Amino acid sequence: MRHESRAAPIPRPHAAEGPPPWRESERFATLFTRHAPELKRYVIRRLGPEPADDIVAETFAVALQHLASYDGSRGDERSWLYGIATNLVSRHRRREIGLYKALSRTGIDPVTESFTDEVDRRVSAGAAGRRLAKALAGLSQAHRDTLLLVVWAELTYEEAAAALGVPVGTVRSRVNRARTKLRRVLSGVDPEEG
Repeated sequence: MRHESRAAPIPRPHAAEGPPPWRESERFATLFTRHAPELKRYVIRRLGPEPADDIVAETFAVALQHLASYDGSRGDERSWLYGIATNLVSRHRRREIGLYKALSRTGIDPVTESFTDEVDRRVSAGAAGRRLAKALAGLSQAHRDTLLLVVWAELTYEEAAAALGVPVGTVRSRVNRARTKLRRVLSGVDPEEG
């Protein structure tokens, strides 16, 4: 008895499947050039410099895998990239909370110590910075992710909603609750004013 093996037909690309591969390469290069530096700063602020390169690289690896199927109606590509990065940061939750606890004990921010700008110096300075770090460590992951996307990554509520895949109302609620808790812990000191 002879068994004939039939190979599955090779799918042929359709003209309507998307732009040619070289267009996708250009699009990816533009995304990387435009967003990698700010994304890296955001990850460094959350986790420190050590894992930042890996997380940014993994963010863009995931983006490249899904670039052709990216649905622009869900938000802009910047929000999409921050959503990917935030999901990857969540794998390092213990490290992030440890950094906040270290700052709350010592007042020295191991993340921004070596290259602070004016905003970082104000937030990290003195007892208010220690109380802020302790309060950030005490927030739920969902509230911390949402607040830091809005405050540190400077995403709009709509962009943060797209990044997290939640309704805008959820972002507003999370940010409000996080800020309320931070103000309570900081005894009325506005965390954005330092």
